[in-house]
Amino acid sequence: MKRIITVTALVVLVAFGMAVGGHRFATAAVPAGAEQVVHMTAKRFEYTPSEITLKKGVPVILEITALDRDHGFKIPELGVRADLKSGEVTRVRIVPDRTGTFEFRCDVFCGDHHEDMAGEIVVVD
Repeated sequence: MKRIITVTALVVLVAFGMAVGGHRFATAAVPAGAEQVVHMTAKRFEYTPSEITLKKGVPVILEITALDRDHGFKIPELGVRADLKSGEVTRVRIVPDRTGTFEFRCDVFCGDHHEDMAGEIVVVD
């Protein structure tokens, strides 16, 4: 019985660590000056700026402030996903590994024009 409790506790701790670790990737603390920083805002039903140009292989921190409510931020092709909490700055680290144009959008329903809340990341050489 003692062994079952120990194994169960270990599994729970590992699962918790993986969940917290995955969230840290999107909001990880980064030494100042290590990456380019791009400031963004999110509000119903827009991101500002809605187009961002990045260089392939250059690390970037997107600092996104949700101005009016909770939103989401997702770039499926680059494997990026973050929750944006109202009134808070969320730091999202990206190192683009290929050139192209990649759509980002809100994936937390925020009203009747939610589907229009999108933008583009253009990655160049």
